[in-house]
Amino acid sequence: MKVHHHSYDAVIVGAGGAGLRAAIETAGKCRTAVLTKLYPTRSHTGAAQGGMCAALANVEEDSWEWHTFDTVKGGDYLVDQPAAEIMCREAIDAVIELEHFGMPFNRTPEGKIDQRTFGGHTRNHGEASVKRACYSADRTGHMILQTLYQQCVARDVNFFNEYQVLDIAFVEGRVGGVVAYELATGDLHVFTTKAVLFATGGFGKMFKISSNAHTLTGDGPGLLYRRGIPLQDMEFFQFHPTGIYKLGILLSEAARAEGGILRNAEGERFMERYAPTIKDLAPRDMVSRAILTEIGEGRGAGPNKDYVYLDLTHLSPEHIDAKIPDITDFVRTYQGLEPKTDPIPIQPTAHYAMGGIPTNVDAEVVIDAANTVLPGLYAAGECACVSVHGANRLGTNSLLDIVVFGRRGGQAMASYVDTVGHPDPPADIEADVRDRIERLKASSAGENVARIREELQEHMTDKASVFRTEESLASMASDLDALDARYERATIQDKGEVFNYDLTEALELGYLLDLARCLVVAARARTESRGGHFRDDHPLREDEHWMRHSLAYRTDDGVRLDYKPVTPGNYLPMERKY
Repeated sequence: MKVHHHSYDAVIVGAGGAGLRAAIETAGKCRTAVLTKLYPTRSHTGAAQGGMCAALANVEEDSWEWHTFDTVKGGDYLVDQPAAEIMCREAIDAVIELEHFGMPFNRTPEGKIDQRTFGGHTRNHGEASVKRACYSADRTGHMILQTLYQQCVARDVNFFNEYQVLDIAFVEGRVGGVVAYELATGDLHVFTTKAVLFATGGFGKMFKISSNAHTLTGDGPGLLYRRGIPLQDMEFFQFHPTGIYKLGILLSEAARAEGGILRNAEGERFMERYAPTIKDLAPRDMVSRAILTEIGEGRGAGPNKDYVYLDLTHLSPEHIDAKIPDITDFVRTYQGLEPKTDPIPIQPTAHYAMGGIPTNVDAEVVIDAANTVLPGLYAAGECACVSVHGANRLGTNSLLDIVVFGRRGGQAMASYVDTVGHPDPPADIEADVRDRIERLKASSAGENVARIREELQEHMTDKASVFRTEESLASMASDLDALDARYERATIQDKGEVFNYDLTEALELGYLLDLARCLVVAARARTESRGGHFRDDHPLREDEHWMRHSLAYRTDDGVRLDYKPVTPGNYLPMERKY
């Protein structure tokens, strides 16, 4: 493998919303490279449908304090409240800034940015639903991605497209450089740099039924975990209630925000029993559990009674075409149904990681319970855990998160690189990546990577998803022992250099196995139920013991857990009624 060397002041890994927003901040201030394993406009931000929330009060009364309360309550009080306050307060300017960038938001008759209701967002601290989500039909993420990319092009941001970052080096306690694999040639590239911001997205492909793209394999958290950086709150993974049956493709909460209703096989609007006030727009963890409870108690639909319905048939065809055109097209394409006349079979789908790389509110990575900053290392977006989402993210807070903390991370990184000189990275910085690649290419009669990944996804879905117990998690831990052993014997069929996805998928599987291990270990230790983590054998939330974040460290003996307290604020834990 040829090795190429580059030198930049700052490197951004990932070109979704968080990475692009960070790049806008560094453009013109320091020499920046954006490394992305996908072409930027193919990033997973483009799959976000429903909206980006901000208390603009364009349609009805609202305030950022109410938004903060909903974020804290929705996150089951595991949210660091100062961080949530920053996100909700800065949301207003973030939306207006996107509008000035050229974002084509839907408009009210008066020409203002239109807003609609979304799950868990309320007025007056839980009194009733509020219209807070700013949106572009049901393709909001796609529009944000295109808008930010255009701004980066206008600022001459330097992109290295289809470069997959596989390792990082630290020199004298700070960032020294990263190693990337160029998909088009098979060459390695060493980027010497003062600072790195990871914006690599989530890792939902550890589950079988997922709304995540095939590329969401946890590369950023995975490679940092291997280099000693802890991962925070990995036990909390969100399952979106309305994935297309068997496929997991997302049908946005926008469908319910526009009047869609969840019904069981008997035609009952069952969410009235679980959340009498806001019904189908309760937080996602509650709706997902309600759906699976209906199925478990025999009220599921279909031959196997394993799904429920999303019903849009009572909405006018004109309303459906105007507000949720992509959602309804997905149903026609993947299910062969007409959503204007047919109820839609749905089931919960693995959607969003609340946990990830621990950071402070300036997107600086922190490495211990004392929140010690590792100089030059940043993270933003789904791969990061600032903890504004706590144990369960509210809908539309993800697009807000990437814009607010992508911006803050870019600003902090641009300021930092002015204060330090260029490091001298190790001469053999690429050695570990080279060894991993050569070992896979040299293997011949080993285990099949696709089969290992398939079994990982099946087992994680069965044993560590919406409902968990000590028995299921212990069984999953044993499964991971076996899968790890098989992965050590993994082989690939393609030995070539050009766009060798057989190779990159094998490398990605290693990260998924590591992150699944972190999730299972942290979930076994947390003997309570909170947000996206629900234990059938410990069904109650226990604030006295578990109002704290988990930190998972990699050691030679396996995962070591540590904890740090949740940062409190104005809102005290209370029962989570809707």
